[in-house]
Amino acid sequence: MGEPKFSRPKFDTPPHPWKKARIEEEHLIQANHGLKNMREIWKAKSQLRRHRRQAMRLIGMVDTTEGHGMREMDDLLRSLHHKGLITKEASLDDILSLSAEDILNRRLQAQVYYKGLACSLKQARQLVTHGHICIGDQKVTIPSYPVTRDEEEIIQYHPSSELNNPDHDIRKAIDGRREMAEYAVDEDEVDPEATKPFADEVAEAAAAAPSAEDGGEA
Repeated sequence: MGEPKFSRPKFDTPPHPWKKARIEEEHLIQANHGLKNMREIWKAKSQLRRHRRQAMRLIGMVDTTEGHGMREMDDLLRSLHHKGLITKEASLDDILSLSAEDILNRRLQAQVYYKGLACSLKQARQLVTHGHICIGDQKVTIPSYPVTRDEEEIIQYHPSSELNNPDHDIRKAIDGRREMAEYAVDEDEVDPEATKPFADEVAEAAAAAPSAEDGGEA
């Protein structure tokens, strides 16, 4: 029958399990991204290390302007651009500046939230796992599914989902938050800039006001 094969984890666990700074950082990432457990963070960090290792190896090569080195560099940059991690004009140095959160932001759960299909990242995870989200015509129920740059534009509610009804409570909550955000932006835009007469009035009022040394008002 041959030697049995066992699946191995595709991520590395932390070398030291009880470092306070790392634990606090991972708890913050978990809360910000609505993750289920730390294993999802470790997977993102392991993927990031692989990309960085490839970039550093290519940077250390004598010549990447021609031959096999150039083809390998182009393949890496093209792959990461397709995954939505870097821009089309990015270089190998830009790969070294990536973070684990950049990897997490490409998850379907995060993209559903960023496209305004959910009120929060935790709610986005629920919508994905319950079958309310599809990419194109294909239903996807895996929150950690890595969304490519092409797939990013075709994320939508599944045709059979009740969320296609604009009167659904979740849709109303999303629209309410969007209106509040737009109102806040409008308020910031119409905030008048202080004029010189207004500044002079403020200066006169400040000069007439009692100081702390005077003991304030009698």
